[in-house]
Amino acid sequence: MAGEFNRSTWPEARRIADILRKETIGGALLLAAALTALIWANSPWAQTYQDLRAIEAGPAALHLNLDLATWAADGLLAIFFFVAGLELKREFVAGDLRDLRRATLDEGLAWIDMAGLAVLAGIGFTVSLLIGELAFGTGEADARFKIAVLAGSLTAALLATVILRLRARVYRRIHRSETADSDHDGIPDLYQQP
Repeated sequence: MAGEFNRSTWPEARRIADILRKETIGGALLLAAALTALIWANSPWAQTYQDLRAIEAGPAALHLNLDLATWAADGLLAIFFFVAGLELKREFVAGDLRDLRRATLDEGLAWIDMAGLAVLAGIGFTVSLLIGELAFGTGEADARFKIAVLAGSLTAALLATVILRLRARVYRRIHRSETADSDHDGIPDLYQQP
């Protein structure tokens, strides 16, 4: 019985590590954990879920005695920005962005299109701040913050709409060229070129 939990062999450990390094596995694990939490929080055992979230951990002397919900939210956010920063660093040091002349867009696209998408990403970020503040914020001072985030999101949405509407003709032309099927065989001509 004692030998059942011995360390696995190197090939087995490497295989498991390679599986866990795949982006799809990480996403699937995160999705499964989120789904489990949603079901648990809305089940008859919801109080145990709330009790688990309320457990405080961390050194009180450093003012880090936070509940598990805060540790999970802040920890996942820190990991996300750490990984995003590593990817950006790799692109700027060894990728296509190390020389701006190599940073090209597909034919028909312009940098203004990227600006429009960046504005949309900003909308997503500010709306997530607003949702977090509406869900967890309290107090009268928070009202000004909520209004400012909402106003910024609406302004960004308006700006992104204007930018992307001005470029809609280009997008339609790209779509027509990529989906053209002159021989009507169900395969776009773009994929049949030698």
